[in-house]
Order: sequence, then structure tokens, then C-alpha cells
Amino acid sequence: MPVTCYDVSFVRLSADDLKAWQEIPAAVASDCLGRSHAMSGAISPLSSDMRIVAQACTVSCMVADNSALHAAISRNVPGDVVVCDAKSYEDSALFGGILTNSAIAHGVSGLVIDGAVRDTAEILEAKFPCFARATVPGGPHKGFGGVINGPISCGGIPVSPGDLIIGDADGVTVVPIARVSETLVAARAMLEKEERALASLANGGSIAEIYGVPDVTMIKP
Repeated sequence: MPVTCYDVSFVRLSADDLKAWQEIPAAVASDCLGRSHAMSGAISPLSSDMRIVAQACTVSCMVADNSALHAAISRNVPGDVVVCDAKSYEDSALFGGILTNSAIAHGVSGLVIDGAVRDTAEILEAKFPCFARATVPGGPHKGFGGVINGPISCGGIPVSPGDLIIGDADGVTVVPIARVSETLVAARAMLEKEERALASLANGGSIAEIYGVPDVTMIKP
């Protein structure tokens, strides 16, 4: 079965746009999206120092088959991150050392996969940002098809081509492309508020005063 690739178009963020997001944690981005759009906690970085800020190239794979991943990496626009719906299957790794080298050669910014990877020592040595549901030694099959640049679900969150992916030690947040500008403004404001809160705490302030936490009502038993 052949791999299908959709011919899609979306707003391309500039280098300056992406640079502006480098200072925004995944947690803050999620908070500014109504405390949503954060992928399942099962999708985690192979190393806590891994960081991704890039637009998504989406991939949907058949269970235990990585044909579409191979095709997507070879077609990837340099700088994009591959976001893969591998059906949450943990017993067959769809990505490993060979694909890591291929991804780097094609300018891929990183991988987010709702599935398993292997050859983790090679991925870490290459310093290739990789967020996955699991690691497992078992490898994949090829030839059962898949889809590139279609709408997917990864870690329980819908992802469309071009969405902004923010990945760090906490996990992954998806910022819909239509909400990138407003979310960046909100995120910067939240970081400034947090800085003021920390300064207030250092000067003897309390969390209750800063965030308006209700007073505790004491009740005798």
C-alpha cells in the first residue's frame, strides 16, 4: 500500500517568530491555551535537556509500520518537527539510529511520536530532540502505508500540519497555528507576572496575596 501525502499550505513562521518562542516553556504555553493542548504525560523527552520549537509535519503510521516516517523525513521542510501518530503502540520501535541520521541529514528539528523508539544511546549522542511514548528493542515492518500532512492525534491532542510544537523537560504542548500570535502575547505576560510574583515572595509576600487564594476557614471538630 502506498504512502499518501497531502499537498497542504499553512502560514510559515519566520526565524524571528520561532526565536521569540524559545523563551516560552511548554507549561506556560499550555496555561495560555486554557490549560489545554498539552500532550499526555506518556509523551516525554529521552533527556530532560531536549528542546523543540518548530512547526509540525504530521505523520500517521499503521501499527508497527514506519514506511510513512521514512517518506516524511525525506520530504520534510528543513526546520520542521515530525509529529507521528503511531497509534500509541509500544511494542515496536518505529524510529531508531538510522532514521536519526536521516532526519539530521534532511534538517529535521526533532521527533514527537505517540509510539516507541529504539537506539536511544545513538539518538542521545546525536543530540537529536526526541519525545516518545516508550522505548523498546523490537523493530518495525514496512509496506503497509500511512499518511503525511494529514490531521492526526498525538498524545491525545489534535495536530495539524504547521501547528507550533513546544517541547521541553515537561513534555509537549501544541499551539494551533491560528493561535500562535495571541498565545505568545499571553505567554510573555504570564512570564512577567511570574517574575513579579517571585520578587514579591522574596520580599515577604504570600502566595495567597499574589494569586488571590481564598482564606482558610477553621472549623472545630
